[in-house]
Amino acid sequence: MNEPLHLYVHIPFCLKKCRYCSFVSRSDAPLAIDDYASLVAREMEMRVAAANPLPLSPATTLYLGGGTPSLLSPAALERIIDAAARSYGLGPGAEITLEANPGTVTFQRLADFRSAGVNRLSLGVQSFDDGMLVLLGRLHTARQAREAVAATRRAGFDNIGIDLIHSLPGQTPDQWREQLACAVALNPDHVSAYGLTVEEGTPFAAMEERGELVLPDEEQSALMFEATTDVLVSAGFEHYEIANFARPHRRSRHNQVYWLRRNYLGFGAGAHSFLRAPAFGVRWKNTDDLELYRDTLAAAELPGEERTVLSRADAMAEFFFLGLRLLDGVREEDFVREFGDTMENVYGREMERLYSAGLLMREGGRLKLSRRGVILANRVFASFL
Repeated sequence: MNEPLHLYVHIPFCLKKCRYCSFVSRSDAPLAIDDYASLVAREMEMRVAAANPLPLSPATTLYLGGGTPSLLSPAALERIIDAAARSYGLGPGAEITLEANPGTVTFQRLADFRSAGVNRLSLGVQSFDDGMLVLLGRLHTARQAREAVAATRRAGFDNIGIDLIHSLPGQTPDQWREQLACAVALNPDHVSAYGLTVEEGTPFAAMEERGELVLPDEEQSALMFEATTDVLVSAGFEHYEIANFARPHRRSRHNQVYWLRRNYLGFGAGAHSFLRAPAFGVRWKNTDDLELYRDTLAAAELPGEERTVLSRADAMAEFFFLGLRLLDGVREEDFVREFGDTMENVYGREMERLYSAGLLMREGGRLKLSRRGVILANRVFASFL
């Protein structure tokens, strides 16, 4: 049976660039966002006409990320969803996720998004502290975040995610627990809780270099990470990925695609794609340049660049450092089926070292992170590179 396909659309438009953000996004876009939606629809048609090298079943997830996808008009959003359905057979049971910023949505707009076909909302709350939101460069307030969650429920959504960031400047573990309590009180179906990473080229990086950004130390960050698990699991969430928690049957189906190395196609400026064939897989990304993206499609050419064909060693490393992000771990039989060898033959020495350090464990034919391994996950991943 052919493997299903998954689709990602990048919307690189923002009202204002956040201080911590390193994603491809612009607040001074050279074309209207609805015109951009037409370009994405065109790229979908061109890619399917070019014939993928791997026979695939119809798409089962579509994720619109950014940037701020909720800046799309409902009509433009529907144009993209219709193009995905025409080109890739997006079925009625597909998970269709839209990222939304609380300050850009109203009840009517959310209801129109729902009518257009979106069935999952991911709200970029990031914090319920107004002062911290200003520091991050967000345009919404804590009150607007709460109102957006309530409006989303009234608009008919029964699958709502909230994104939060911890280890923010000056933040303490007790303050982070208060943030988690605010999130739990809104009864979302999913919570993504990431530690702040200061990325090169962002305003935060410049502030840190000037000594204007004082972040919690490693011990404080670890306490916040542990608090996330304690609070959310106690509230009935399943901890299924290092930074992700879900109510029963509410895991993000799309995001698991990345960690499991499933087939996905990315559309739009800066979007990434991955196909498991030929050989051990191929990755590529579209140009980040919005004008070049537009002009390339206008010339009837696809905007892909930076194409990488994975070696066997590349794919084996990805199997671990992506798959081990899931708390379910990786299956030994999957490794044997994909690479024709056992984990022990290839990584036995590294695995023994991680067992001894209490970072890795074997359970029911799976290799998975221990609780301590989850906290020190980057150390585990580095062992397989």
